Amino acid sequence: MGTGELKHRVTFLKPTSTVNENGFETDGFIEFKTVWASVSNLSGREYFAAAAVQKERIVKFLIRAISDIDETMRIAFQGKQYNITSIDNIKYENKYVEVKALEVDENGQT
Repeated sequence: MGTGELKHRVTFLKPTSTVNENGFETDGFIEFKTVWASVSNLSGREYFAAAAVQKERIVKFLIRAISDIDETMRIAFQGKQYNITSIDNIKYENKYVEVKALEVDENGQT
């Protein structure tokens, strides 16, 4: 893979809890790390497997390997947010990581 394919900026969002002005805890997300990524939709067998369980809004993000991301985080990309569903260290080489994520709607639901 050439570095030219990592042409999109994506931001990983980390979950956080804060106390609002009424003293109640509210859950949200804060920016954690912004990286370059290759972004693609599912295709072929992956798409049909996802569509079978009504999860066809899954997007694949390919990034350089970073160790401090996990499935509790979200990804912000082009004004939308995505819940991370899986993280795959490609061939266990610690060079690239494929992150599959499901688009979140305006209410924060998948």
